[in-house]
Amino acid sequence: MIGERIEIWEKEEYAYPAAYGFIPFIVSYIHEDENPRPAMVVVPGGAYRYASPSEGHLPALEFYRAGYNVFVLAYTVNHLDELKAPLGMQPMRDISRAVRVIRAHAAKFHIDPLKTAVCGFSAGGHLCASLCVHYKDIKDPASVYGEVSNRPDAAVLCYPVITSGQYSNRESFRALLGVEPDEKELEYMSLEKHVTEDTPPCFLWQTATDASVPVENSYLFAEACRRAGVPYAHHVFTDGIHGLSVATEEWLDEETDELYTLEQIRLLAEAVTAGKTPCSPEKGEEMIREFALDGRRRERCTPEVREWLRGLLDQVGIWTELAERWLAGELDLK
Repeated sequence: MIGERIEIWEKEEYAYPAAYGFIPFIVSYIHEDENPRPAMVVVPGGAYRYASPSEGHLPALEFYRAGYNVFVLAYTVNHLDELKAPLGMQPMRDISRAVRVIRAHAAKFHIDPLKTAVCGFSAGGHLCASLCVHYKDIKDPASVYGEVSNRPDAAVLCYPVITSGQYSNRESFRALLGVEPDEKELEYMSLEKHVTEDTPPCFLWQTATDASVPVENSYLFAEACRRAGVPYAHHVFTDGIHGLSVATEEWLDEETDELYTLEQIRLLAEAVTAGKTPCSPEKGEEMIREFALDGRRRERCTPEVREWLRGLLDQVGIWTELAERWLAGELDLK
């Protein structure tokens, strides 16, 4: 079954002040047979400002075709600094609860709870890596999930945000911690500083020319894994922009119509337009246009950039095959 939506919090459990009716959820991509399969949780990026549609549906289809039962996580984001609602630990609580929900209902979802991986892109990579290094810190308020492990069995980190230091993606940390975070918060979210021998195996990839998240982010985390004795793979491709997703012709030529990862943005835009926030109503209309929530097709890039990227797909698009082979070894897939 593809497309089932499952809210991961009860209303009374969830209290992000800028949600405007949004409750984080997962969308399932489950095979029709009842054979237990490995599970993959896909976590889109978007600088903790939004959850990118092209880093949700398309990667989910890729891992589904590779034999996984897949779940795309629509987690809490902070789109407007004007609302003064930094995310703090909420996204980590979201991904932790998602992993626990999937494992707790392993029979229903036909997954092997001991073969549950996460795959995150950009800020979604930061979120997955945060769970990998801080999973012990995240307690669950519900007794039904409190005893269920939230530790991933493996992680795939795609051009991930990692460090809050010299090479940080400042926009992501501003959404996460606010405009004036203290040093303790920044240190906690600088993930290369928290890798231990208990961190799950990690697969990382990025392009050397990434202008949004410097490639040093991946190098820092890979080196931390090496020092801690954590099994890892690290691939750096010569050329390419940030946000390549699955790096296929399908990604390049079409902006996915599956916009469910933008639900929080849609609800926020509606609240802004209706005058329910401190922002001007015009800002809500601007958001609707920016994210094509009015049904318009968005062009990913100019024709010139498109042709340049097309020439890179054979090089970078191999990352999915490399990750699947690596996962097969780490998860002991037959």
